[in-house]
Amino acid sequence: MRYDLIVFDNDGVLVDSEPLANTILAGYLTELGHPTSYEDSLRDYMGSAVHRIHDLIGERTGRRLPLDFDETLHARTFAAFERELEAVAGITDVLKQLVDGEVPYCLASSGSHERIRVGHRKTGLDAWFRDENIFSAEDVGRGKPAPDLFLHAAARMGVAPERCVVVEDSRLGVQAALAAGMDVYAFTAMTPEEKLAGATGFFRSMDELPAILGL
Repeated sequence: MRYDLIVFDNDGVLVDSEPLANTILAGYLTELGHPTSYEDSLRDYMGSAVHRIHDLIGERTGRRLPLDFDETLHARTFAAFERELEAVAGITDVLKQLVDGEVPYCLASSGSHERIRVGHRKTGLDAWFRDENIFSAEDVGRGKPAPDLFLHAAARMGVAPERCVVVEDSRLGVQAALAAGMDVYAFTAMTPEEKLAGATGFFRSMDELPAILGL
């Protein structure tokens, strides 16, 4: 199927940020007295907005995270991005084919606009994304698995949801895309297929994506 809009997740799909970000998050939560392993962080928070961390910790412990939690987490994460972050292997080739084929695309991330921009400046992906095709959970107030972000992106890009396809790598992202009525192809480099149930299809290398998208 030839789609009218390709909607990319950011973390883990465009930038290889999940190992860095989840290592930092797990360490910070543990430091605050909420023991969290790297695997716990991937399971519970991968693909989600920061408010989910507050929600789950509150539900599980009855305690609130520090008022400066978001600021400290972002500072630590951004510092790691500036040192180590790289683009996902093969993604720039995919983006070039989309541009050459005049296929509209955008980004819809649970991360903040600042997080997106920090990562893109470090990896050079800022050459491929402009303000008008970057969308964040900040824009809608609720992150994935709610469909709000994907629906907002489609509306702003002027494309009906059923004509969109989402490229995701997290369980919450797949759930959000399905709830939005969009096809979704799951990138399984980090997360196995069985944890991404319901996806339209699966791929493990960005080399496979152009054919999936009909390029």
